[in-house]
Amino acid sequence: MADRRARVGIVDVAARAGVSVGTASKALNGRGQLREETRARVRSAAYELGFIPSAVAASLLTGRTYTVGLIMTDHHGRFSLPILHGAEDALGWDEALAFVCDTRDDPIREQHYVRSLMRRRVDGIIVAGRRTEPRPPLSGAPRVPVVYAFARSADPADCSVVVDEEAGAVLAVEHLVRTGRRHIAHVTGPHGHASARARVDGTARALRMAGLELLGDPWYGGWSEVWGRFAAAALVRAHPEVDAVFCGSDAIGRGVADGLRECGRRVPDDVALVGVDNWQPTAEGCRPPLTSVDLNLQQVGRTAGTLLLEAIQHGGVATGIHTVPCRLVVRASSAPLSG
Repeated sequence: MADRRARVGIVDVAARAGVSVGTASKALNGRGQLREETRARVRSAAYELGFIPSAVAASLLTGRTYTVGLIMTDHHGRFSLPILHGAEDALGWDEALAFVCDTRDDPIREQHYVRSLMRRRVDGIIVAGRRTEPRPPLSGAPRVPVVYAFARSADPADCSVVVDEEAGAVLAVEHLVRTGRRHIAHVTGPHGHASARARVDGTARALRMAGLELLGDPWYGGWSEVWGRFAAAALVRAHPEVDAVFCGSDAIGRGVADGLRECGRRVPDDVALVGVDNWQPTAEGCRPPLTSVDLNLQQVGRTAGTLLLEAIQHGGVATGIHTVPCRLVVRASSAPLSG
């Protein structure tokens, strides 16, 4: 059956439908002024014969290759893979395939991949970063639409899809306040990291709206469980009244949970916890499972893919920053205060 279908061509479809080859081509490609009855008859004939359109012929007809490049800087895939999955969801509607290129944060490797993608005549490129600091635009000025995902371009004329991390922090703190917590601390990543600063700003904004103040200063450190354990012990010594901690990542949150337990504090009975990332192996492996802000990375990829397709199909990429909201995934670590 597979061999027979491979030999079926547009001539066979036209003969089965009783139309010219040109009419069959227009019917299958949605072109021309044809009666719906004719289009339906041609499509029915193609289905009956098992006709598979030629990608080469489609490319010659439309001037497209139906391929895009996805340039990653996140070699372990923690951030880039969800973006890739979302982008593939969008690209699949257009039957476009992605060439995935991992630059490993090497600008020379990135330039090599851009040149390789252009030689393959991709229709467009998505650049997925793992840090939210603005990044330089792709070098070489590729002559196809480019969309930046998660890490925005430093050029405001480019098209970038980002996460509203500050609003995500607001979601976390508002949730802690609703559970009855009033002495809320914030343990996060490096001071110079854009994500850490955004989450500090969101925390401060949510507390002001609730008429509360942050317990002490933000605790800046690393994005690791080790830092979380160390910070928990220091936090309890400095502020024994703490009853909630918003953690800048799930890894920090898991470390804080361990550190609090070593200090004799129960989670969530004594101290509630919320993290960021909603990385299931970490959040669900925490004791108890960790409430977390989901960065909605698949939606970032889906939005980037949709914007890229619109630019490819209609010309002119939508410039500026396009923002995707976060969502809160509630688990046992932030249960309300009893009594």
